[in-house]
Amino acid sequence: QVQLAESGGGLVQAGGSLRVSCAASGLTFTFSNYAMGWFRQAPGKERECVAAISWSGGNTYYADSVKGRFTISRDNAKKTVYLQMNSLGHEDTAVYYCAADYRGSGSSLRRDYDYWGQGTQVTVSS
Repeated sequence: QVQLAESGGGLVQAGGSLRVSCAASGLTFTFSNYAMGWFRQAPGKERECVAAISWSGGNTYYADSVKGRFTISRDNAKKTVYLQMNSLGHEDTAVYYCAADYRGSGSSLRRDYDYWGQGTQVTVSS
């Protein structure tokens, strides 16, 4: 009923930029009621939150490792959340997932999120 579909992943050279998107759909899904988060999982590592944004866009969270390089934004009319990634390094290589948290304020905790996408691969080549 609720679907989150990531897109925009791919192969990029170190130092480059990439923007991933996550489109939400579902008859009962009111996008503006949900905080949205971007998580990533590299091979052999736990899934971690890199950025999150409240339902209104007024509050954001960034992991220390991406502060100043990544920007999360949302377009409630398009039911889409974006993650702009700049100055990418090999350490950013991972599968990137978006997630939705009902009435959330932009949590960094996996357990707070109700819906998840299937993920999109981002690979940074050196």
